[in-house]
Amino acid sequence: MRIAFHAPMKSPTHPVPSGDRRMAQLLVKALERSGHEVELVSELSTHQREPDLARFATIERAAAGEAARLRALWKCEGAPDLWFTYHPYYKAPDMIGPGLAAAFGIPYLTAEASYSARRNAGLWAKTQAVTLQSVKQAALNICFTRRDRDGLLAAVPDAALDMLLPFIDTAAYPERSPAVDPSRLVCIAMMRSGDKYASYEMLARALDKLRHLPWTLSVVGDGALRREVMALFAGLPPQRIEWRLRLEAPEVTSVLSGAGIYVWPGCGEAYGLAYLEAQAVGLPVVAQHVAGVPEVVVNGQTGLLTPPGDVEAFASAIERLLGNERERMMMADAAWRFVHEERSLEVAAVRLAAMLAKVAGA
Repeated sequence: MRIAFHAPMKSPTHPVPSGDRRMAQLLVKALERSGHEVELVSELSTHQREPDLARFATIERAAAGEAARLRALWKCEGAPDLWFTYHPYYKAPDMIGPGLAAAFGIPYLTAEASYSARRNAGLWAKTQAVTLQSVKQAALNICFTRRDRDGLLAAVPDAALDMLLPFIDTAAYPERSPAVDPSRLVCIAMMRSGDKYASYEMLARALDKLRHLPWTLSVVGDGALRREVMALFAGLPPQRIEWRLRLEAPEVTSVLSGAGIYVWPGCGEAYGLAYLEAQAVGLPVVAQHVAGVPEVVVNGQTGLLTPPGDVEAFASAIERLLGNERERMMMADAAWRFVHEERSLEVAAVRLAAMLAKVAGA
């Protein structure tokens, strides 16, 4: 099929790396791997960090312009067979796809749509309504986590839903080699306000409780709060922390391969592709049992998930793996198998192909 692809949160061609951009890219690859022709039909971002009525009015006008452009183009060249929107939610609603799909009589699909009734206030109530209508119209809403699925079901009990668990392209991680330094910890995350900063803060507090152990930490990530994040770790001996900041993908893989444990609290994490990338090289994970993290880390098998907000438990879990080489190695093996056997691009492509075949048949 010819598939019109749109990611209103962040285009897969956006210059700034993030988990959202990476997942958009992976979905395009999985669809193409299934034999479909995918076209990025618009790079318009409807994303707003904070509600701004003036900016939203500008976005509305831009969306109307994009819809008019595509409508004229499709009348001349023919419409695609299907519209696929990745990650519509209250801060980034799809303001183009539903109208065009209805006008041209083609199926409309979403992936990782989310809805939360507690956001229904002010401008967010309006953008939530847009997202809710998208979910109702969709021939299929593909959910990555049970939390998102349950949220959509609560709002639209008769919504068409199916599950596609988070995945990565494992081609970049073909072999599992023993850790160069089993006592080296590593984390990968953007340095920005909100949940990311809260996770950095929790990690710094946990490591402060582990000064008696011979660990070091590599930090991969950058962002507007670089100075503030670095200040969180200022009380620790500087030789303990290696700031790698922004790296290209091959360098990130190298950093992961040289470490022994992936540590990231994951406050509010939708799921976190970095957890899968770490496990793909054979790193066990220490994180919190929160939000979507349990969708990508198997507690007790590929890592340890601790109670939300419990710094002591998080620190103890790190200490447990640092002090138990046998358990760390067992989890490392399980982590590598988990990602390569269950969460690969190939597995996702097969699953997506089956979903789209049902939609096309209907």
